[in-house]
Amino acid sequence: MRSEIFLIIIGMALVTFITRFASLLLIKWMGIPKSVEVWLKHVPTAILTALILPALLLPRGYLDISLNNSYLLAGVIAAYVAFKSRNVVTTLGVGFLVMFTFSYLIS
Repeated sequence: MRSEIFLIIIGMALVTFITRFASLLLIKWMGIPKSVEVWLKHVPTAILTALILPALLLPRGYLDISLNNSYLLAGVIAAYVAFKSRNVVTTLGVGFLVMFTFSYLIS
């Protein structure tokens, strides 16, 4: 490996470490404002939504909101099961079962 590439990797690692360490020190010193803390509780939901919705709505690379989209049908049913049961294992099991069943029936 060329030395320039190695030095670039080391430099990038240092910059990343310094910015994260400085942020942690600042938070430790000043604390997190309540408004930011309330906002941060919504970040996992937003990230999960951003990951799941494209897979459900764009399974073939274009918007597919039809009964032929087994991903969307399984996702809607899994969301309902998650809402009612509040159980991750049940939601995953039902979601997989419905998706594979619809995939088999539609194909």
